[in-house]
Amino acid sequence: MDEKLKASPYGTFLEHCRKGLLAYQYSLDDNKPVFFPRVLAPGSGSTNLEWRVSQGLGSVHATTVVHSKDVTPYNVALIDVDEGFRMMSRVEDIDPMQVKIGMRVKVRMHPGDDKQPPYPVFVPVEGSK
Repeated sequence: MDEKLKASPYGTFLEHCRKGLLAYQYSLDDNKPVFFPRVLAPGSGSTNLEWRVSQGLGSVHATTVVHSKDVTPYNVALIDVDEGFRMMSRVEDIDPMQVKIGMRVKVRMHPGDDKQPPYPVFVPVEGSK
């Protein structure tokens, strides 16, 4: 990984993803989570940010199914992560039309490859409907 990227908040996020962890920042001045990784907390501009690791559990806030020519339909979802931040991802291991608002999900990391870095997706929590 490029040294400049490695030292950036996004680089730190990717390093956690490589370890299978969903990391986020927490603003100690604002007492709130910060996601997507950044240098300053939104709103206050605080630089007093620390890294934390999510338990990887959350609920679907919103979902839609994307239909494209020659591509299997897939969903795009907003996930309310239990630690208090929302992120865009998708829910896998389920028919995209069966993803429902309020469904409990847990994170799973895609390892990435030469063309794409690792990234988090979600799967339904056992027994969640």
